[in-house]
Formats: sequence, C-alpha cells, structure tokens
Amino acid sequence: MEERLLWSKYLDLIHCTNEMNVNVPQLADTLFERTTNSSWVVVFKALITTHHLMMYGNERFIQYLASRNTLFNLNNFLDKGALQGYDMSTFIRRYSRYLNEKALSYRLVAVDFTKMKRGIDGVMRTMNTEKLIKTLPIIQNQLDALLDFQANPNELTNGVINAAFMLLFKDSIRLFAAYNEGVINLLGKSNPLLTLQSVLLKEKYFDMKKNQCKDALDIYKKFLYRMTKLSEFLKVAEQVGIDQGDIPDLTQAPSSLLEALEQHLASLEGKKTKELSADNRANTLSNAVSSLSSTGMSFSFSSSRMDEKEKQQALEEEQARLQALKVRDMVSLFCCSRL
Repeated sequence: MEERLLWSKYLDLIHCTNEMNVNVPQLADTLFERTTNSSWVVVFKALITTHHLMMYGNERFIQYLASRNTLFNLNNFLDKGALQGYDMSTFIRRYSRYLNEKALSYRLVAVDFTKMKRGIDGVMRTMNTEKLIKTLPIIQNQLDALLDFQANPNELTNGVINAAFMLLFKDSIRLFAAYNEGVINLLGKSNPLLTLQSVLLKEKYFDMKKNQCKDALDIYKKFLYRMTKLSEFLKVAEQVGIDQGDIPDLTQAPSSLLEALEQHLASLEGKKTKELSADNRANTLSNAVSSLSSTGMSFSFSSSRMDEKEKQQALEEEQARLQALKVRDMVSLFCCSRL
C-alpha cells in the first residue's frame, strides 16, 4: 500500500521530467529550497522526492544534479522541536550524504550504476582492466554511503523513513549487481562466446602487472567487507517485511581465493611464498567466480522482479487516473445536461 501511495504521489513529477518544456533545474532547485526547512518531515520528504526522481525521472534530472558544485549541505541538520526530531535528523544527514554520493558518481562516470546494462556482455563485465580499477572504487564509495544509513528495524518507525529505506534497498540491489560484475571481470573474464555450462576463464588477475595486482587485491578485500555489510542491511530489509522474493542470496567466495591472490602478489614483490600450481590456481579462481556469478544471478533476478512490479504499479496508477478522469467528465456532462 505504501509503495502504491508513493507512485501516486510522485507520478506527476516523474512525467514532468520527461516534458521538454519543463524547467528541470527549477524543479530541482525547488526541492533544494525545501531542504532548508527546519522540520525533519519536510526535509526528509524533499530528499525522498529527489531520490525518487533520480531513480525514475528523465536522465536530465540526475544530469543537472551532477553538474552542480554542491547539492545537499545537511551535515549539521537538527530538528530539536518535533517528536522524533533528534532521531530522524540523524537519518536525514546520512541520507543526504548518500544522494550527494550518487550524484557525484554520475558526475565522475556519466552513468547511473543502478541503471547500466548487466550480464555477460554488460558494461562492468566488458570494461578493460585500467578503467575497471578506476571505476570500482567509485561504486565502493557510493555503496559505503548507502550502507552508512544504518537503520535497524526498531528505528524504521514511520512512513517517511520507511519510504527512504525502500528506495535505498532498491538502489542497493542494483548497485551491488554492478559491483559484483566488475569484480568478476577483475578476477577472471569469461569468454562471452561460450555458454554458462562451458565457461572458459581468462585469469586476468594473474596476468596483471604488480601495481595493478596491488590495486585489484585491495579492491577485492574491500569487496568482501562490503558483502558482509550488505548482508546485514538485507537482514534488516527482511525483518521489516520487504517481500522475501525481492531479497537476493549472497554467496560468499571461498577464502582460498584471497589466499591465492595474496600469494601471487607476494611472489611479484619478491617475497618468499608458496604459490599454487597453475591447475590449483585455475580451479580456485573458477570456484570463486562461480560463487560470485551465482550471487550475480540472484541479484539480477531480484532487480528484474522489482522492475516488473514497478511497471505494474505505474500501469495501475495510470489506469486509476484515467478512470478518475472519465468519472469526472461523466459527472460534468450529467450536471450540464440538468441545467
């Protein structure tokens, strides 16, 4: 019900961003102005509306946000007067930082990670190593800002914060799906000409130069940490009643892979180490990529499921609006005929 109300409330604004005669900068600036209000309810709703338009509005909206030098400056926001003011102010500060980071990501790479093409021929799976090493930390920073929202079930106590959490949940699924695919590419790129049942892995990591190996290992270690943090976030989502079918499974890569990556870097640095044989190394990498691919498929399924539900909600809202217009026209016609 809450999601349907959200769609009903924001559908007009989403349509506005698609109209060429609508001043998108003015629309965004109006939302920025609302965040200068002293009420946590007003500010939180303005942030939620902004997030909603970043997700579902025309790309011109997020492009404008990304072009600004500053977005939300709410690090010191505090509503001292209202019920729940102190608690909600904390989440407003965290939420605004995430939206700032989401816009910054777009400015840096000119793409919304949550909307990019996924799959074996997707953007992150086909990106070259040099660009991948520069791009993955940007995803990491955005995911960090999202997970820093840190709400537990007992704090999701009203419709406003619940609406924000739901949007963050949807972003987390799509953002991590891109992140996961980038890490798979970084470790070992699959041959897209082969089927999933017969995947040939190119051991990209083990062919890298020392500096690239160092960067890639650091990225992978941070990835494992964020998997744990995301797992905690998804547990909260489950506890507050988000549809079980929308929550993906996280399959951890075997610990043996991290050991193999560390041993390889140590050997490049001239340290004494017992490195795995080529066969063992290939097997370890294959098992790890298989685990990550399983996670990727689960996240892609959840994302597709949410996409279909959102399309259905939008369709139902449009039908309801058309029906309301028909009823209004019939009433007007009836009233006119009585005169």
